[in-house]
Amino acid sequence: MIDTFTAPGRFFRGNLHTHSNVSDGLLPPEEVCRRYAAEGYDFIALTDHFVGRYGYPIVDTTAYRTDRFTTILGAELHSGAQANGELWHILAVGLPADFAPGNAPDFKPVEGQETGPEIAARAVAAGAFVAIAHPQWSGLTLADARSLEAAHAVEVYNHGCRVGCDRADGFAIADLLLTEGRRLSLVATDDAHFTEPDHFGGWVMVKAAENSPEALLAALKAGHFYSTEGPELRSVAVTGDAVEVECSAAATIIVQGRGAAAVACHGGSMTRARLPLDARCAASPWLRVTVVDAAGRRAWSNPHWR
Repeated sequence: MIDTFTAPGRFFRGNLHTHSNVSDGLLPPEEVCRRYAAEGYDFIALTDHFVGRYGYPIVDTTAYRTDRFTTILGAELHSGAQANGELWHILAVGLPADFAPGNAPDFKPVEGQETGPEIAARAVAAGAFVAIAHPQWSGLTLADARSLEAAHAVEVYNHGCRVGCDRADGFAIADLLLTEGRRLSLVATDDAHFTEPDHFGGWVMVKAAENSPEALLAALKAGHFYSTEGPELRSVAVTGDAVEVECSAAATIIVQGRGAAAVACHGGSMTRARLPLDARCAASPWLRVTVVDAAGRRAWSNPHWR
């Protein structure tokens, strides 16, 4: 069984990619936190843009924690040029408040600054959970993604990028990296700015012993979570010849693997299914599950390595 569903604790709902008016968001940090708490989230990471234009902010959100809602410090890091000449965007959740700025005065690469892989490695060394942000929106190449060796995860669904430009996807990059043996997890986020309906659309469900920044961060690094637009994953068990899934009411349940490997079942209000593996899925070194409900909303497991 995938560790997410056997790990001790319970699931906590959180958004890992959020902006406030400390950088280019609309609302002050206190109001961002209030809205997520009111919507039923258990935690958020406020990840304002870590560039000189905004004073390299790592916003102190500790004052907005309550007995049922917590926050994790973080930032969206920027440094160096991707292959297309644009600045790297790297999500870093769990940064220390004194994480040292680089040399990124604004949203354009400058001579002599750290590369994206270098600032990502520095964030991981400082204790952060690091994800490759919105690959489709960024125009990220596979070579770019390969170079970011320190990343824990790929942002496979970005709700703000879906709403704002229909470029929400990161699965193509993620699946290629998985096929090359990179043991990455998959995160869904809002990338909320509250300047358009870019909030409450994609989140992670993290299995942790308690709703504390430390426990959540450890669970994220261990891959003890799944990502969703709404459907629930309750169990994913991989046996020698099949995958068994329990979930909220689904119209489609899919098992995906390396290359073209995939098997699916379809029905009405399915809450459990056993999907026998065909030859391609059986040969894949990793498998992941997608659940789709009647409204087309999806949930995604992290990869299971066989």
